[in-house]
Amino acid sequence: MTETRGTAEHGWEPLVGSAQSVVLEVLRAGPRPRTELAERLGLSGPSLSRITRPLLEAGILVERDGVQQTTTGRPSIPLDIDADAHHFVGVKLTGDSLFAVSTDHRGRVLTEREEPLTDTDVPAVVARIAEVVAAITAADDRVRGVCVALGGATIDRREVRRAPFLGWEDVPLASLLGAATGLPCSVENDVRALTHAEHWFGEGRDHRSFALLTIGAGIGLGLVVAGTVLSGAHSTAGSIGHQRLGGAVSTSDLRCEFGHRGCARAVLSARAISLAGTEALGRPVSAAELLDAARGGDHAARAVVDTAAEALGLLVADVVNVVDPEVVLLSGELVGVAEVGRTALDRSVEAARHWSTPTPTVIAQPFRFNEWARGAAAVAIQMHALGA
Repeated sequence: MTETRGTAEHGWEPLVGSAQSVVLEVLRAGPRPRTELAERLGLSGPSLSRITRPLLEAGILVERDGVQQTTTGRPSIPLDIDADAHHFVGVKLTGDSLFAVSTDHRGRVLTEREEPLTDTDVPAVVARIAEVVAAITAADDRVRGVCVALGGATIDRREVRRAPFLGWEDVPLASLLGAATGLPCSVENDVRALTHAEHWFGEGRDHRSFALLTIGAGIGLGLVVAGTVLSGAHSTAGSIGHQRLGGAVSTSDLRCEFGHRGCARAVLSARAISLAGTEALGRPVSAAELLDAARGGDHAARAVVDTAAEALGLLVADVVNVVDPEVVLLSGELVGVAEVGRTALDRSVEAARHWSTPTPTVIAQPFRFNEWARGAAAVAIQMHALGA
């Protein structure tokens, strides 16, 4: 008998045990024939049939038309989920903007919007998010959950411990949003949320271990080891921006906004790249403008980008030397540093990695800012699927 728990609130009856394992495998990996599902989950054929029968009857799983041949020559109809049956809202907060997306059950973006945040007081932000969610749900009655991602420390996906960009401390955001929207709500650090999205629906889906480094206003790190997103003992895990970049002669005299000498933020953050670019070009430039100038062939801008890429390579090597992930994913609004300065990045990684560690596969991913909101939606999908 299929194990379930909870109630069917918001169109979902949470699953446990083998039933949950089957649904999560199909959710993450896509349509799979029964033989492959049984093998991946270590189940016998009869056991899988017993588990999936009530899931099919309930409409949680569906059979797809594509027929695959088994090794015995018998047809095998792939099992899948109805990805359009449940939708989710993800929100990314910055110090002055709100980005929101709605997605299907596999994290594919359906709608997106951007709103200014003119008031960052907690009641004002909660009301603004509730307005955005209400507008989305007015046109879509399949929304089952909401998650907010932000730069800062969160606790148990319920509370914002500290969010410097918003000036918040100890805010029970999930409860406040739940009351305002009438939907299950959660909150997560933005880098961890993006890591979960990559783990379930992105480049990291086919890897048991990977590292995600994000470059932007800050420098973030997410880690997946043995198929699990790592969380430290404290809610600040992933804050790698102040890691000292050993061996970076060209960066050792640079300081971040907190006065740390030669740390990652001193060279790689948007602020640092803007300051270095302004000095090199003799005019005020943002980090994005500097990257555009480097792409256009400006030698002074390219030198600044290469210095940042060298520092990024040192950071990648530090992570690889400690964790040895299968893949290192680079993301964030300034991932262009890795793209424009790829030669400097690769040279730096090779020089700094331990001789016993294989040269890592480093993937610089194209990035749109709504990826942060999509990461939040992925957490909402997890909370829904797990019945949390």
